[in-house]
Amino acid sequence: MLTTRPYSLLMCSIFAAPVTYSDPPSTTAREFSYTLGGEVIPDPYLWLEGSDAPELEQPDSELDAQVSEWTDAQNAYTRQILDALEGRDAIEAELTELLSLDSYGIPNAAGDWLFYTLRRGDQAQPVLYATHTPSDETRVLIDVNALDGSGLLALDWYRPSPDGRYVAYGTYEAGDELTTAFVMETDSGEVLPDRIGGRVDPVDWLDDGEHFVVRTLSDGQNPYSGRILLHRLGRAEADDPILFDQYTEGELATTWGPYPIVSRDGRWLVIIYFTGTDSNDVWFYDLDSWRENGDLVRQDLLVGEDALTSGFIEDDTFYALTTLGASNKRVIAFDLAAESPADFSEIIREDRNSVLDNIYPAEDRIVADYLASAYSRIRLFDRGGELLRDVQLPGIGSAQISTDPETTDAWLRFESFSEPEGIYRADLDVGSTSLWRRPDLPIDTGNLTVTQIFYPSGDRTEIPMFLVHRRDLELDGENPTLLYGYGGFDISLTPNFTAAWLPWLTRGGVYAVANLRGGGEFGADWHRAGMLDRKQNVFDDFYAAAEWLIASGYTRSGRLGIAGRSNGGLLTGVAITQRPELFSAAIVGVPLLDMLRYQNFLMARYWVPEYGSAENADQFGYLRAYSPYQNVRRGVAYPATLLTAGENDMRVHPLHARKMAAALQAATAGDHDREPILLWVDRSAGHGQGKPLDARVAETVDQVIFMAWQLGLGDRQPQDGADSVTRSTIE
Repeated sequence: MLTTRPYSLLMCSIFAAPVTYSDPPSTTAREFSYTLGGEVIPDPYLWLEGSDAPELEQPDSELDAQVSEWTDAQNAYTRQILDALEGRDAIEAELTELLSLDSYGIPNAAGDWLFYTLRRGDQAQPVLYATHTPSDETRVLIDVNALDGSGLLALDWYRPSPDGRYVAYGTYEAGDELTTAFVMETDSGEVLPDRIGGRVDPVDWLDDGEHFVVRTLSDGQNPYSGRILLHRLGRAEADDPILFDQYTEGELATTWGPYPIVSRDGRWLVIIYFTGTDSNDVWFYDLDSWRENGDLVRQDLLVGEDALTSGFIEDDTFYALTTLGASNKRVIAFDLAAESPADFSEIIREDRNSVLDNIYPAEDRIVADYLASAYSRIRLFDRGGELLRDVQLPGIGSAQISTDPETTDAWLRFESFSEPEGIYRADLDVGSTSLWRRPDLPIDTGNLTVTQIFYPSGDRTEIPMFLVHRRDLELDGENPTLLYGYGGFDISLTPNFTAAWLPWLTRGGVYAVANLRGGGEFGADWHRAGMLDRKQNVFDDFYAAAEWLIASGYTRSGRLGIAGRSNGGLLTGVAITQRPELFSAAIVGVPLLDMLRYQNFLMARYWVPEYGSAENADQFGYLRAYSPYQNVRRGVAYPATLLTAGENDMRVHPLHARKMAAALQAATAGDHDREPILLWVDRSAGHGQGKPLDARVAETVDQVIFMAWQLGLGDRQPQDGADSVTRSTIE
């Protein structure tokens, strides 16, 4: 059925496009089909997969050149439209200032040194600093901006040795996340010869300060080749003992395993081996025994259980945070030196009203990070599980804590929807916090209000949603509203500072964040209610959020936009194909969209336990029912849509955005000038990690100005007569 929407709002908006555009670049539909699940699946844009299409037995340079040329044409079309929008310069100036706020990382104390990252002002990437406690001398250790003038070299992580003498760190380029690890001597700044490649994860130092355990890939281009090494400073990577290798173990990873947890004395190695996105096996090795006799003997702790487990080791005890018998998680303890190490005792029982999100070691304590209705709460327990006290937080928001297993000093990062990230010192003896660093905002957020409501989904499940807007908002059904969601992989959406959307909020827009099923906000059961054949629950929760916003007088379909990225890009891609009449505009960021073929590319087989695979006859039906690319219908007026992708994305292949853009452009009955289908493929980016400041500003400006144009943000009367395009404060 042909659906249409009125254009009057767009025509009078001060964010309107000042020129008439031609149609989008034409895309050749090439005859191709395949049979899956007993159905013939036409795929006229399969050629946009390029040489990565599994049907090609070898690279096809001519085809890749055609894909590249097509991408250039799409990028040029997108730039022609977005760069010409009136009001863009004002939004760009505002966002440049907001996104250029000083940004501190959580400090790490080691020996007499304090390490922290800081990106100042207009620096492209953060810089690693070290402060020497006796002299308070602060020095630059690693400045990737100086190493690479393009701004594309990113500092992925750093880990100081226990005494602070050395710091291991990892870098990658242009968003490819193929991290290489290096080691620097802190005092001299000398980079040692040690070098480890293959998408290296943060290392775990041993107490001797000479060894660390590290997870890497034996083949950097093969995401399923995980291995764990024991590295000694000065020893070549090729000579490092391999403690675990998927190839030699004959194991096939289905998600992100294996991952090491090592005791600081180097005796115990616990390996977390994922069997799904909500389950993993846990086993351990006695490395002292291995050093003595050369035999690396695996001992099982939890194998074959439908549970997700992580934790830390102190002395001979593995403190395990687990969903075993506890959807909201609990803490159990294994004595690795015992005669029956797989026996465990419960230390911290499950809290039925909040999710135990993470645990950290401190001196004689366990620091527990809880989520209560999607915001943070931090509690302190002794090692026996007795509650000692709560840690004072600055307010309702999101907190992340960094602890030291030998002290009661800690560092805390805290942010809320209206307060930027601040770094706090925490005293775990009394549970107090004191501000260390927080950037000064160039605008006043005092007139922002944040509320959390619960709305019923289609099956009457109560879903929480955060609403952010000015206090003077009128519920007249005319407020431009952006609805954001994710709903997958046990990931929780908690309050975060909305710098990117502050220009939206100052001009009277509404920002809504729905905590959909599939996330981790309410434990393992909440996650499982939105995965595999229950994935439609996530989409229905999203539609119910939109319908609640409309029914409650916040907005209407013509003023309602949606945004999501990665799994959230799948969410918005499904939304515009299942309910195109409900939304006026959509941002579909670095998305999965061809759910019948996604598992064939990059690391996507990791996600089969979350989504299923169309290769499985029992799973084909529900994937076929919602896969956005296969459900684009000719003659439907689709919402204006901005699809984004990164050319160097090692997680989600840009083919998804390419194919979907081509399909939507060919099918939509909407006016290409007023409701365009746009594609932007960033040639120097990956999934989004490590983007330099200028690229982040450009990306954010595109999204804000696109939504402002499409939802008629400029039609709203500015507060107190202020110009709604030029810079203003919230009053």
